[in-house]
Order: sequence, then C-alpha cells, then structure tokens
Amino acid sequence: MLIFAAIVAIFVYGMIAAMLGTILPELSERFHLTPSQNGAIAFAQAVGLMLASVGVGPLLDAQGDKVGLLLGLGLIALALFALPRAGGFRSIAALLFVLGMGGGIVVTGANALVSAVSQDHRATALNLVNLFFGLGGLATPFIAANLFKKNWLRLCLTVATLTVGALAVSAVTQMPAPTGHAGLQLAHAGAVLGRPLLFLLGLFLFLYISCEVGVWNWLPRHLIAQGIPESRALNILSLGFALGLLLGRVGVSPILIHVDAVRVTLASSLAMAVTTFFMLRVRNPLAAAAMVFLAGIAMAPVFPTTLAIVGTAFPQMSATAIGFAITCGWAGLAVSSRVIGWLAGPDPARLKNALLLIPAAAVLMAGLDVVIGNMLR
Repeated sequence: MLIFAAIVAIFVYGMIAAMLGTILPELSERFHLTPSQNGAIAFAQAVGLMLASVGVGPLLDAQGDKVGLLLGLGLIALALFALPRAGGFRSIAALLFVLGMGGGIVVTGANALVSAVSQDHRATALNLVNLFFGLGGLATPFIAANLFKKNWLRLCLTVATLTVGALAVSAVTQMPAPTGHAGLQLAHAGAVLGRPLLFLLGLFLFLYISCEVGVWNWLPRHLIAQGIPESRALNILSLGFALGLLLGRVGVSPILIHVDAVRVTLASSLAMAVTTFFMLRVRNPLAAAAMVFLAGIAMAPVFPTTLAIVGTAFPQMSATAIGFAITCGWAGLAVSSRVIGWLAGPDPARLKNALLLIPAAAVLMAGLDVVIGNMLR
C-alpha cells in the first residue's frame, strides 16, 4: 500500500509536469499572452518546484512523509481547480507557482517514502516507481489530444479530480513515523547540507536534468533543421525518447538488485555521452529515431538511481538530502534551455554545436561518478 501511494502520487506529478506544455497554446490564445509572458509563467512554475524541494525536506523528516504528500497533492488540486477561473497573466503565473510548489513537495515526498520503505532494494524500487512519472507525462498530452480535443478546462478539472483521488489514497495509507524529533531536525539538516558528498550528488543531478531537458526542449528543432518533417520529429521525441526512458527503467530494475548503483550511473553516463553525440550527427530519420531511443534508455536509470544513492548515503535525514539533490536538478531545468538558446542564437545551423553541451555534460557526469564512488567507499 505504501508503494501504491507513492506510485499514484508520482503519476499525478508526471501529469502536471506535462500540463503547462499541453495547455499553454490554448492559454496564450485565450488571454493573448506574449512569448515573454509564456516564459515568465514557466519560470514561476520552476521557482515553485525549487523552493518546495529544498524547503520540504526538514518538514518530512520532522513530521513524516504523509504530511508532505497530503500538502503537495492538496496544493496541486487547489491550483488545477482554480486555473479555469484565472483572469489573466498574473493569476495564471501565481497558480503555476502553486502548482510547482505542490509538484516539488510530491516528488520529494514520494521518492523519500520509497527510499525509506525499500532499503534493501532502494534503487530498484525507485526506478520502478518513477516509471509512472513517464506514464503520467505521456497521459496528459494523449488525453488532451484524443479525448478532450484540446479542451484545457476539462483537462484541468480531470487531472484535479485524479489528484483528489491520489490524496485520498495517501490519507488512508499508514505511513512510517518521522525519523526524529522536530526540535533536532534543523541542527541535523545543517550537518547533512554541509557534507561535500551531497553537493557532488546535487551537481550530478544538475548536469543530468540539464541533459534531459535539453533533449525534450531542443531535439525537435534540431531534427527539423536536419530536414526531418516536424510531425516526424515530434514522433521521434515521444515514441523514441520517452519510450526509451520508460523501457530503460523497467530493464534496469532487476540489474540493480545485483549491481552497485554507482556503477549503473557511471555506465549510464558514458552511454549518454556516446548516444547523444551520435544522435546529433545523423540525418536519416530512422537512424535518428534509433539513436534517440538508445539515448532514452541510457538516461532512464540516472535520476531514480541517484536518489537511491542519496538515500543510502544519508539514512538519518534522507528527505532533507533528497530534497536538496532534487532542487539542484530543478536548477538544471531552469538553466539548460537558456544556455543552449544563447549559444545557438538565431541561426538554426548553430543549434547542433550548441547541443554538444549534452554529451559534454554526460562526460562530466562520468567523472563525478568516479569521485562519488571513491567517497562512498
């Protein structure tokens, strides 16, 4: 029941992670939003994610994961029920900030819960649970396009209703007690946040999220610049990269029972460097689809397996440590596309060179993995 509660919470988070990209065209048309305002709305959501992830860890350690899941799911439901009544840019940005806050709390709380209850097979459990993040991310645009015909109002209300269902599951689920007394948590958090190992793991997730977001946001434009039709480029992204992420997490789960988590992330980092480099070199659509799929498989284990490493390294204040590491990842979300866009400039031909940041970051990840492995040993 604990794993089921984490699964439905992560599934809801996956749905809201894809929400903005799905509804933004309709929001922009209805409220006459400019590209600058669109960017500000996305930034508001990212800020909410970052603030919630870094701040909720001590709360979870002091009050328990259940409090965090109820709070996060409640904020998500509130934002989604209120969004159809938004009056313009400012209210939309405020509600997306609340949505980001709820999402940051949920993803930290759900991963901390799985980390706590699956200590013997932490990496395997986290990979399987985070599989449902990908399913949620695929569900939102599919429902919007095929069931609601891009009716964003019905989409918001439907996801809000599903969120209430997830909240009910968390409410009736008996969850582990807090790891310590509330009065001691702040002092313990300071000790955890002062360890260099946590900063290296945070930097590792910063680089990884930068790579993943770089693929999600820029790959279609790169493929189109290579002469691949837009519809085919989008299918390569969804059916190639997203499917690779899903299947990769399923495939790596039994491997993690027998292989050390740091070795898995090291192998994934090296595979990312190779697959993303060749992904940027090919022009044939079939070859591009194959390389993008392999890149998705290579990236699949990194995020949940890194959280498993954090949970193992910081058993007493795991929620605080996991929240900090996830926040570093969200920083990559905020920075990646801005840096790639700045390097590419207005010339589509320069985008290929700008995207070489992705394999370069993967090489840095491999180097960090070696250092982290030595520190853990």
